[in-house]
Parts: sequence; structure tokens; C-alpha cells
Amino acid sequence: MQLQIISIGQKMPQWVDTACDDYIKRLPRELSIQWTTLPLAQRKARDSADHFKQKEAEQIKQKISSGSYNLALDEHGKHWNSQDWAKQLQQWMQEYPKVNLVIGGPDGLSNSLRQSCHQTVSFGAMTMPHALVRVVLIEQLYRAWTITKKHPYHRE
Repeated sequence: MQLQIISIGQKMPQWVDTACDDYIKRLPRELSIQWTTLPLAQRKARDSADHFKQKEAEQIKQKISSGSYNLALDEHGKHWNSQDWAKQLQQWMQEYPKVNLVIGGPDGLSNSLRQSCHQTVSFGAMTMPHALVRVVLIEQLYRAWTITKKHPYHRE
């Protein structure tokens, strides 16, 4: 199964790349991670946040192939614990060859993009920088995989 992480944002700090690369190396080959980073919509003072979100949504939709499963990461989504991530990962691996995990820009995701996704998940009520969201996401994917394989990385 291929997991494509589609995110809006600029070049990430080295610590983000280092952390993400570490978790990716730990994942098995059957979970292929593809990072797709798209540029922020050009910011102009006269434009609204909704305008930026819509422009970014257009870019994201171009990277989503038909027949794939799409998950939006957004503050308005459901709260999953690590066990929920593991259950979802198992389901995705059985049903979908490609899953897209979408991270919006600093203004978030457009309503239309969120609604076009199969599900929307939140990492909680906290505001997080996008760099940290990437690290938390890849760690949770790794943790979910370890749970499905009964690996001792996850302890309860």
C-alpha cells in the first residue's frame, strides 16, 4: 500500500526531515511513504483566508488519484487514539492500494476539500506548527503498524 502525505508548506527544518526519515526507515516495504509538498498560495493582503484555502485545495486535488482513500488532518476532525490509527491502517491495507493523508496550509483546509475526503481527523484541540504535525503523523503511522504487528514499541 502506498501512503501519500500531501502537505502545504515551505521547506521544513532539518530536525523534521531527520525525525520523519527515521520513522520511514522503520516502516516495512509494504507501507510505502510518499511525501508531496506543495507551495503555499501566494499571500496578498486583499485576499481572504478562504481564498488561500481554495487555491491550496485546487493544488491538493490535482495530486489525489481517483480510487484512493483520502484522510484530511484538520482541527475540526475526529480524535483518534493510537488503537484507532491501527484499526484504520489495517482496513486501508486490506481495501486500498493508495491512501492520501492531507495537511493544509496555515489557514487550514477548505470546507470543500474536507468534505471530499472520506474522513477528517484531528490531533487535538492544540494548535501545532505544520512541522510538528508531520512528525506526529509519521510517528502515529509507525505506531499503528507496530500495534498491528504486536511489536513491543507500543505499550499499554
